[in-house]
Amino acid sequence: MEQWPWMTIVVLIGLTVRWTVSLNSYSGAGKPPMFGDYEAQRHWQEITFNLPIKQWYFNSSDNNLLYWGLDYPPLTAYHSLLCAYVAKLINPDWIALHTSRGYESQAHKLFMRTTVLIADLLIYIPAVVLYCCCLKDISTKKKIANALCILLYPGLILIDYGHFQYNSVSLGFALWGVLGVSYDWDLLGSLAFCLAINYKQMELYHSLPFFCFLLGKCLKKDLRGKGFGLLLKLAFTVVASFILCWLPFFTEREQTLQVLRRLFPVDRGLFEDKVANIWCSFSVFLKIKDILPRHIQIIISFCFTFLSLLPACIKLMLHPSPRRLRLTLVSCALSFFLFSFQVHEKSILLVSLPVCLVLNEIPFMSTWFLLVSTFSMLPLLLKDELLMPSFVTMMAFFIACATFFPIFEKTSEEELQLKSFSISVRKYLPSFTFLPRIIKYLFLTSVIFMVLLTLMTVTLDPPQKLPDLFSVLVCFVSCLNFLFFLAYFNIIIMWDSKSGRNRKKIN
Repeated sequence: MEQWPWMTIVVLIGLTVRWTVSLNSYSGAGKPPMFGDYEAQRHWQEITFNLPIKQWYFNSSDNNLLYWGLDYPPLTAYHSLLCAYVAKLINPDWIALHTSRGYESQAHKLFMRTTVLIADLLIYIPAVVLYCCCLKDISTKKKIANALCILLYPGLILIDYGHFQYNSVSLGFALWGVLGVSYDWDLLGSLAFCLAINYKQMELYHSLPFFCFLLGKCLKKDLRGKGFGLLLKLAFTVVASFILCWLPFFTEREQTLQVLRRLFPVDRGLFEDKVANIWCSFSVFLKIKDILPRHIQIIISFCFTFLSLLPACIKLMLHPSPRRLRLTLVSCALSFFLFSFQVHEKSILLVSLPVCLVLNEIPFMSTWFLLVSTFSMLPLLLKDELLMPSFVTMMAFFIACATFFPIFEKTSEEELQLKSFSISVRKYLPSFTFLPRIIKYLFLTSVIFMVLLTLMTVTLDPPQKLPDLFSVLVCFVSCLNFLFFLAYFNIIIMWDSKSGRNRKKIN
C-alpha cells in the first residue's frame, strides 16, 4: 500500500504536464476553410447530435464527408455524441448544425481540452498505474518510476493535448486488454481490446498478437478439452461485443458497407502526408504511388506486412507468455506502421504503447525508440506550433528515464537481452563481442541526426525547388531507425530464453 501515495503524485505530475501542453495552440487554429483535427472532433459532435444515426457516415447536404466526415468506428461516434450532449448543456452554439463550423472560443477550447483530460483520467491513466503496480520482481520505487516515465511519454501528450485527438482512449482500452489476458482474465481482456478496435480501427495493428496469444493459450489447454471451451467463450465475447457496438448499423446492408468504406478508405492512396514508413521514405527514389496500380500497391504492402510479422506471431502462438506478448505487440505494430497501406504519422503511437510496457525490461532501447517516435512527428508538431512543448516534454521524459533507469549503464549484452543471440553468432564468429558498442554508437549517431535535423528545420529555409526537403529527411532518418528497431525486437523474440519462467502463469 505504500506505493499508492507516490502513485497519486505521479498521476498529478502527468496531469499537470498534460494540461500545460493543452494551453498551447491546436491543430488548425484560425486556419480556414478546413481548420484541423480540433475542428474534426468538434464537427463529429455536431453531426452525431443533429443527425439521425443512419446519416452519420453518409454524404448529404447536412453532412459533407469532404469536410471532416466521420471515418472512425461506432464507439468514436458514440463518444462524440456523449460529448455533444454535455456541450449542448453548456452552449448550444458549439454544436449548432452548419453555423458552428470552425467555432473557436476560449470557453470551447477549455471544454474540448477537458474532455480529453477526463477520458485520459478514466481509461488510460488507471491502466498505466495498475500495469506498473502489477509488475513482478521489481521494487516499489521502480514501479513508481516506470509509471512516471510512461505518463511523461511526449508523443501521446503532444498529439492528444497539442495537436488534439483522443488516442488515449483506444490505447487505454488496449492496455486494459493486455492486463486482462496477461493475468488470465481472458474474457475481460478480449472485451477491452474489442472496445479498442471499435474506437479506432488502427488498433488492428495489435490484433494478431492478441489472437495468437489467446489461441496459444487454448492450444496449451488442449482443444479437445478446456481449450475448446475457452475458445468458444472468447469467440462469443468478440462477436457479442462487435454486435453491440455495430447494432444500429446492421439494420441495412448498405449501412454496414458504408461504414466499412469510411473506415478503410483505400482511395486515399498508399500513404498520406509525410510519414516515416518504407513507402513514403523511399518514394524519393522510386515513386511507387505513380508507377504501380492501386490494387498492386495493396497486394505488395500486404505481403511485406504479413511476412515481416509472421515469425514473431508463430513463436507467440507456440510459446505464449505475457512477456512475449508485449514484445510481439511491438514487432507487429512496427511492421504495420512500416509496410501497411494508408499509414498516418500519428500511427507510431500504436508502436509506442507496447514499447512503454517493456521500458522497465529494456530501458536503453525503449527510451531511444520513444524519443525517435516523437521526433518522427516533427513536421506535424511544427505545423501545429508545438516546437517548445515538444522540446520541453522530450527533455523531461529523457531526464526521467536517465535518472530512474540509468540507461547508459544498461547496455551489456544481457541487459539489452541480446546474450542468446550473441552466443549463437559466436559459435560461427568467436570475435563477435562488439554488439553493445555498435548499439551505443548507433544511438549517438541517431541523437546527433535528430538534433541537427530539428535545428535545420527550425532555423533554415528549404531550397525553393525542394520545399519538403527537411520533412522528407526527418521521415527518412526516422524510418531507418524504425527498421533497426524492427530487426532488434524480432531478434529478441526469436532468441528469447526468458519467457519460460512466465509460462506457469498461463498454465
